[in-house]
Amino acid sequence: MRPRWLENVGGRQQVSEAIQIRMGGYGPPTTTHSRALKFIGDRLEAQFGDRVDVKYIWNIMDFGYRSSDIMWLTECGILTLSYQSTSYLSKQVPELGFVDLPFLFPDLDAARAAYDGALGKHLTGCIEAKYNFRVLGYFENGFRHISNRLRPIHTPEDLAGMRVRMLFSDIHARTFELLGAEPLQMDLTEAIEMVKAGTLDAQENPLANTVTYGVHKYHPYHTLSGHFYLSRGIWSHRDTIDAWPDDLRSGLAAIIPDAVAYQRGLAVEEEDVARKTIEDEGCEIVELTADAQAAFAAKVAPLREAAYGIFGDAMFEML
Repeated sequence: MRPRWLENVGGRQQVSEAIQIRMGGYGPPTTTHSRALKFIGDRLEAQFGDRVDVKYIWNIMDFGYRSSDIMWLTECGILTLSYQSTSYLSKQVPELGFVDLPFLFPDLDAARAAYDGALGKHLTGCIEAKYNFRVLGYFENGFRHISNRLRPIHTPEDLAGMRVRMLFSDIHARTFELLGAEPLQMDLTEAIEMVKAGTLDAQENPLANTVTYGVHKYHPYHTLSGHFYLSRGIWSHRDTIDAWPDDLRSGLAAIIPDAVAYQRGLAVEEEDVARKTIEDEGCEIVELTADAQAAFAAKVAPLREAAYGIFGDAMFEML
C-alpha cells in the first residue's frame, strides 16, 4: 500500500496518496553524489513531511543495469531524479562536446562558474530539447587523471599504444588518439570487468572514482594529468516534475543550489582521501611538471582550434 497523508481540502480532511520520489545513481551510498541525493531527499522530507515518499536506488549496476541506463530510467519516469556524466549525452546533444574539450578549465573555480552561469544555462536548454528531462543543476565529477597497469606516464609518448577506456565522447576519444593511445569507448560495467581481467591497459577518472570502483587495486601507476573536467548533471523526469504542486517544485528548486555546494565540498575532500588510499595501496603517483603539462596540451591543441569551427565563438565567450 502506498503511503498516504491527510490533506485539508475546502476545510475538510481527506486522505491523499504521498508523492513518490525515486532517486538513483551508479555508486554506493558513500559517494559524494549519493550523499547529495540523500541531502535533497532529507530536505524534501523535512519540508513536506508525509506528502512525499522518498526512496533511493544507490547503484543501479547492483541490479544488472549499465551505468548508461540511468538516462532511459529517468526519461521514462522509473527514476524521478538521477545524475550522470554529461559526456554520456554528447552524441545526442552535440553542444556537450564543447565541455569535453581537454584542458578547457584552468581550475575548479572557473569550471564551477561556467556551469553555474551562462554556459550551464545554455547547455541546460540544449539537453532539455533532446531529452525528457528537467535539468536541475550540475554536480561535480572533477578533473580526470590517468591510471594504468603498464608504466608511469610522464610524457605523451608514454601513452603510446595503451588501450584506454573512454566515456562515450568522440572528443574524448580523439584527445587520446592525439596523445598516441588507443581509446576504447565503453560503459563503466564493461571497463571494470576488463580492468580486473587485466585486458584493459588504462582508464581515466577522478581519483575518487578510481578508488570507488577498485581500479587502484589493479593499476599501480597514476598520473595527475587533469586533462578533462566533467560534471554530472542532475536529471529529473520532466512529466513527473511538471505535474507536481507548485510548492513542491519550488521547494526542490530552492534545495538544489545547497545540494550542489554540499556535493562539491565533499568532492574536494574525497579526492584527498582517495589519493591517500591510492598511496597506501603502494601505487605510484606522478605529478606532471609545468613543461610536461604543456607538452600534453600542445598535443591536443588541434581540438581546441577545430572547436571554434564547430561551436563558434559564442560558447568560448560563455567561459
